[in-house]
Amino acid sequence: MAVIVQKYGGSSVADVEKIGQVAERVVAAKREGHDVVVVVSAMGKTTDELIGLARRTAEAAGPGKEPPRRELDMLVSTGERVTMALLSIAIHARGFDAISFTGSQSGILTNDRHFDARIIEVRPHRIQDELARGRIVIVAGYQGMSYKREITTLGRGGSDTTAVALAAALSAERCEIYSDVDGVYSADPRVVDGPKHLPELDLAVLAEMAEAGAKVLNAQAVEWARRSKIAIHARKTSDPVGGGRETVGRPEEDDTVARLGTDENRNVRAVVGASGVMFAKVASSSLPLFLKTAAELEIAVGDVVGAGADTFVHVPMLNVPDWQRCAREFDRAVGGGAAMLGKHAVVSLVGYGLTGASGVLGRVIATLEQAGATPIGISAGPLRISATIAEDKLAAAQRALHAAFVAD
Repeated sequence: MAVIVQKYGGSSVADVEKIGQVAERVVAAKREGHDVVVVVSAMGKTTDELIGLARRTAEAAGPGKEPPRRELDMLVSTGERVTMALLSIAIHARGFDAISFTGSQSGILTNDRHFDARIIEVRPHRIQDELARGRIVIVAGYQGMSYKREITTLGRGGSDTTAVALAAALSAERCEIYSDVDGVYSADPRVVDGPKHLPELDLAVLAEMAEAGAKVLNAQAVEWARRSKIAIHARKTSDPVGGGRETVGRPEEDDTVARLGTDENRNVRAVVGASGVMFAKVASSSLPLFLKTAAELEIAVGDVVGAGADTFVHVPMLNVPDWQRCAREFDRAVGGGAAMLGKHAVVSLVGYGLTGASGVLGRVIATLEQAGATPIGISAGPLRISATIAEDKLAAAQRALHAAFVAD
């Protein structure tokens, strides 16, 4: 039987009633004759609550105290374990056999980074054995085990990565990602009125959207899908089985030129915004030391843009739970060679051939200036143009760019 992998986000399993609805959908897939592997996130806002609990516990000993990343991983990995067991119980109650596995039991091996680990190998032997016995397999997302046999987590949104990596390892027919939205839109519907639903995207553009901060899919997951040529189906959990809309992310074709039109606006697929990005000004001579320090602190950097004697570096804060400690280490290691300019936002256009289309970059700058979001930094490539702006201007910038480049 064909294997399908389904992943359900935190909002889809937020309470017992919703877990029951997910169980019905999983059972329906099994009835259709599929071997089913289900990856689950923690219930609702459990991960945020656990991180908050850890921080309060550390701060009780004094201001500036932060929880160690290893212990954070031990703590937050429990959230997905609760969900996996409850979903397995719900499936059993509906007359189907299911078994739940942690990330380590599933054979997900990672590097030795904590709180933002990367999967290096998947050994799904136990999953394959249970599928052969006719069971539905439930896997705790967002977590694995390092080669040092330490519990690790994969960064926010890491359950997507778990699902796609398992789909690749199991040669699955497809990977279905379920959330509270019916796929991918040309902008965040909570910010921009009436964005376009995008029924199909190639994974190159989807990867750029995820890297730029789109919340529907995790960037590492899309990169796994690209390497493994796995199709991703993004769907809404509450839609009826077999109904509703979706976005399908497909492995890209070798030649994207045929998709480029003469109207540059039609080459733009989406506007994406990301907040909470630390903007660092680094002397170019100090850049190697800055990047070495970031690697030692297990911090991923974003865009790096050189400008003469200075280089500007984006440091996304999403997976940095201990920034105060990291900032002190940067200051100790790099000193006056780097200045942290505070948290900013990044707004991006994503599409095809953006730097090849005449005047797009100039129009982006002009549009942002008219919206009162004058960029303090710009980076541009064929698939993405990004501008660093003040955080309080992000919503206005997204709306302005969407109106200028995407809306009819």
